[in-house]
Amino acid sequence: MRIKEMGEAERPREKMLSRGPGALSDTELLAILLRGGTPKESALGIARTLLGLTDGRLSALFNMGAEKMMQVPGVGECKAATLLAAMELGRRYLQEESTVVKKPVVTSRMVYDLMIPLMKGLDHEECWIVLLNDRNYMTAKLKVTSGGGRSTTIDVRQILRMALDRGAAGVLLVHNHPTGNPAPSKADIKQTDQIRKGLDAVGITLVDHVIIADDSYFSFCDDTATPVR
Repeated sequence: MRIKEMGEAERPREKMLSRGPGALSDTELLAILLRGGTPKESALGIARTLLGLTDGRLSALFNMGAEKMMQVPGVGECKAATLLAAMELGRRYLQEESTVVKKPVVTSRMVYDLMIPLMKGLDHEECWIVLLNDRNYMTAKLKVTSGGGRSTTIDVRQILRMALDRGAAGVLLVHNHPTGNPAPSKADIKQTDQIRKGLDAVGITLVDHVIIADDSYFSFCDDTATPVR
């Protein structure tokens, strides 16, 4: 059914204005961003196809590139650019909220909550460091490396330089596992030990190393994997 053929109260745009965006499904919200369909497919149909490519997972849609979006009939450069802009605004909103840390970062769950907006749904590994002052308040959140596939090499000297340049008292090391399994590999364990020794040598503490896998995480400090509820 074409959107124009729907009852006015059920059209996505009118429905949002009368009942609020929370009343709309993911498909309806995407249809509003798409603005219009094609002679063969409505905006709602195109939105369903896009979500079908990600099994309905918004985190995967957030990380979908323009080229893949434009493989869907009816999605050209303009529509892809609009979707990417909306996704990036959402990501920046989450980052803005999470960077205002007004209390010490003292648990692995706090580290997870701080970093999941940056790492959820990634199809490659990234390594970040969270720098802390001597009271465990966050002073900076910095990307160290971004791998092209399922792994990334962590440069110990780069981490030392970044921590020293900003006068950090403590460092939280964070990276993700796109496989969905947060358990550390032998390489993870070895690199953690190398980074801890390097930081110790310059008087900086490696407070924890947290591995994020979307809905679970592993903390070297807790020495356990924890599902997120």
